[in-house]
Amino acid sequence: MEQSTSSMPNFRNLGVLLRALVLIHLGVLIYVLVTINHWSEWSSKLTEASLWVEPILLLSLAGLAFFSPPLQRLSYRHAVAAVLIWVLLVSWFLSAFFETILPTEQKTMPFRFELVSMSVALLLLLHYQLWIRALSPRLAEARLVALQARIRPHFFFNSLNAVLSLIRSQPKLAEKLLENLSDLFRVAMGTETGLSTMAREVELAQGYLEIEKVRLGERLQVEWHIDKMPKQASIPPLILQPLLENAIYHGIEPNIEPGIIQLNVFRVRDEVHIDIRNPLLNHIPLRRGNGMALDNVRERLLLYYDAEANVSINSGNDYYQIHITLPYREL
Repeated sequence: MEQSTSSMPNFRNLGVLLRALVLIHLGVLIYVLVTINHWSEWSSKLTEASLWVEPILLLSLAGLAFFSPPLQRLSYRHAVAAVLIWVLLVSWFLSAFFETILPTEQKTMPFRFELVSMSVALLLLLHYQLWIRALSPRLAEARLVALQARIRPHFFFNSLNAVLSLIRSQPKLAEKLLENLSDLFRVAMGTETGLSTMAREVELAQGYLEIEKVRLGERLQVEWHIDKMPKQASIPPLILQPLLENAIYHGIEPNIEPGIIQLNVFRVRDEVHIDIRNPLLNHIPLRRGNGMALDNVRERLLLYYDAEANVSINSGNDYYQIHITLPYREL
């Protein structure tokens, strides 16, 4: 989930909205089950409670989604106060409205709904704070283990050996490869913080593949389908490189014949799609990996985008493909 300086959740994020809907409906169900005297009452009791809860919940979330950008610019204390005031106004207005149209026996709820609404809002904000704090260390951990999870140490040794072999014969190329290595080190060690752009990530990926091209020669072929790439789309740093490394490790290195890695980046409406495809060699046993790179990517996407990002895997008889979907936001 994207975070702001106030640590207020982004109420336009699908994961934030879904979490609120699930938790509040779960609370309503528990309330109904606790207050009924007989099981035959649960249906009518649930309907009655939903009649009060649903409009207030939906209108409150709609307003918070609309005002989410200015809320995130406020200090956390002021943002919490603004959220509580909005929930209070919505619950007071709708409670007053319902009491004018409902039958007499349904006019009075067994509690003050405005107070309950504000209490629920506070509990949800506390939940989001705890959730953010639980996930935030993952970003630091991801950077601390970047050399292990994304760029294996032997890759650097092989790359340095490749550079050394080119220093005398092709000094310009050796200098370029050293610059690429420096860029990868800088990002992997966390000296570049925050979100990156898609153009920057593709540039890093191209630099990485140039290094691998020296090591693997004609065995590594790359097809770039980036003419429709949204260059300024925001993306967590170093997402492409570990997945490309996996593609080389499983699809190129085991085979003596040339293999093609395809990278396709494009935008569809408000989503950015990334496809990375490598050969799948049925006649060669699949090389086992520890899955750290893919897990690392999933965790960072969860941290930045919550449920709005998705990683899926597709495979056929001769290919293996990772598909990433991100919300489109310009940096």
